[in-house]
Amino acid sequence: MELFGGVSETVVRLFAFVGVLVLMGTLELVSPKRKLRASRVRRWVTNLAIIATDNLFVRLMALSAVPLVAIAAAVFAEGHGLGLFNRLAWPGSLEVLASIILLDFALWLQHVASHRITLLWRLHQMHHADPDIDVTTAIRFHPIEIMLSMLWKILWVMALGISPLAVLLFEVILNSCAMFSHANVALPPAVDRLLRRVIVTPDMHRVHHSVLVREHDANFGFNLSVWDRLFGTYIDQPEKGHEGMTIGLASYQSDGPTRILWNLALPFRRLKENE
Repeated sequence: MELFGGVSETVVRLFAFVGVLVLMGTLELVSPKRKLRASRVRRWVTNLAIIATDNLFVRLMALSAVPLVAIAAAVFAEGHGLGLFNRLAWPGSLEVLASIILLDFALWLQHVASHRITLLWRLHQMHHADPDIDVTTAIRFHPIEIMLSMLWKILWVMALGISPLAVLLFEVILNSCAMFSHANVALPPAVDRLLRRVIVTPDMHRVHHSVLVREHDANFGFNLSVWDRLFGTYIDQPEKGHEGMTIGLASYQSDGPTRILWNLALPFRRLKENE
């Protein structure tokens, strides 16, 4: 799909993804928050292989029917006058801002449901099984979860009549903020406190990847920090501190989560209770 004078939306997203990945990966080397337990090379190969698999599944969805990707759904809704925003005469900038905020809330709801509903947790636990947390953890989701997430976004896009531009901006912001919030970067405390008033910071989201259930069932946000504060799921700091906390799932403190086939098969294994 071409946007902005013939530039493909895929090119825009890829350029933003690679740029943020390189930036955050460099900052992790320069100023890491925690010492990593597992091999960085092994984890990065596995996590990047997972996103390649995810992209393949999404492309297959796009080929199977129209519209089965969010931006295609936005084009379809716009062309057929579907959804709330296609019936309102709002200024374009206000519509885009409202769309981004509402889509962010939709993803927050999905994330909460992924922890509360057993079937969804089977898929989502692959993301939490990573024994370390860094920029590549942000892209570590089971392909089936990615497909369900895409369908959830399509539902919101169609119901609200969100424009293709707003969808593209949201996807770029979502990916960029997710890589930032998962990054193993040590921000100055004053900067962290200032940023987390609006957006999710690495220290805020790292709590969510704790093995302690009370902590990993908190701080669900990817972009905006307001939802967790508003709905009472916000925790300021981990009980054992950022350097002392254990990352991952208590049931899977092994080298399994660093292997691609282990991760893809995880939802189909007997479900273990996290401690």
